[in-house]
Amino acid sequence: MTEPVSSNPLNPDDSLTVPAVLPKHIAIIMDGNNRYAKAHGMAKGQGHVAGKESLDPLVEYCVKIGIEVLTVFAFSSENWQRPPSEVALLMRLLSATITEQMPRMQKYNIRLRFIGDRSQLSEELQAQMADAEAKTAAHGAMTLVIAISYGGQWDIANAARQLAQQVAQGTLAAEDITVATLGQKVQLADVPDVDMLIRTGGEYRISNFLLWQSAYAELFFTDTLWPDFAAKELNSMLFEFSRRQRRFGKTSEQVEGSVQSSADTHAK
Repeated sequence: MTEPVSSNPLNPDDSLTVPAVLPKHIAIIMDGNNRYAKAHGMAKGQGHVAGKESLDPLVEYCVKIGIEVLTVFAFSSENWQRPPSEVALLMRLLSATITEQMPRMQKYNIRLRFIGDRSQLSEELQAQMADAEAKTAAHGAMTLVIAISYGGQWDIANAARQLAQQVAQGTLAAEDITVATLGQKVQLADVPDVDMLIRTGGEYRISNFLLWQSAYAELFFTDTLWPDFAAKELNSMLFEFSRRQRRFGKTSEQVEGSVQSSADTHAK
C-alpha cells in the first residue's frame, strides 16, 4: 500500500510515493564528502560544502512524509584526529549549517537539537547551538538532530557516569541499575529509538554512531556518496524498510500473530 506525495513545496519530487509503514526515527551517517570532491576535481574542503547543501532537500522530504526524528552524524568524536585545517573548516560549516537551517526550522515547525560532547567545542558554537535549540524547542512537526563531537561509546560511558554519581550520592542503589535506567541517561532518551540507520559512501560499518539507540535498527548501506544522496534513493530504502519484518527477538510466527491480533481488534 502506498500513498502519493502530494504537490507541495516541501517535496523535491512530486512523482514519489511513500509506503504506508514508515520509520519513526531515521539516522544517517553522511559519508563520502572527500571522495566526492576528489571525483569531481574539487579542493578537499569543497566536498564538505557540497555535503552540507545536500541535507536541505532530505530534511524537507522527511518532514513532508511524516518522519518524527531525523538524526545526522555531522562530526564524530574521532574526527578531532583529522588535520587541523579540515577540523577548522568543518566547524565553520557546522556553524553555517545552523544559521542556514534556522529559517527552515521556523517555516516548517521543525525542532533542532544537538547531541555530543559540547565541552570540546568553541564557546561561540556552543552558544549558537543553545540559541537554536531554545528558539525551536516548541516546534512539533519533526525533530532534526545533529550529532557533533559525538561517539556512541562516549554516550554510554557518560550515561554510566551519571548513574555512578547517583550511587555515590545514595540516591540510587547499584542493584537498581538496569537496561532501562541506563537507557534513560543516554542521549535522545526522550525520542523513539532508531528504526532505520543509513550509511552512504560505500562503507559497511556504523562507526560508533548511536550504538545504544540503534540496537534494533534496520541497517542500510549505499555506495552513493553523501553529496549525491537524494530523496529518491531514500524513498526506495523506505519501501525496503516496509518489507522487512522487525521481530525484536520474537519469532516470525509471534510477530505475524501479533499483527493479526491487532487487525482483528481494529475490525471489531
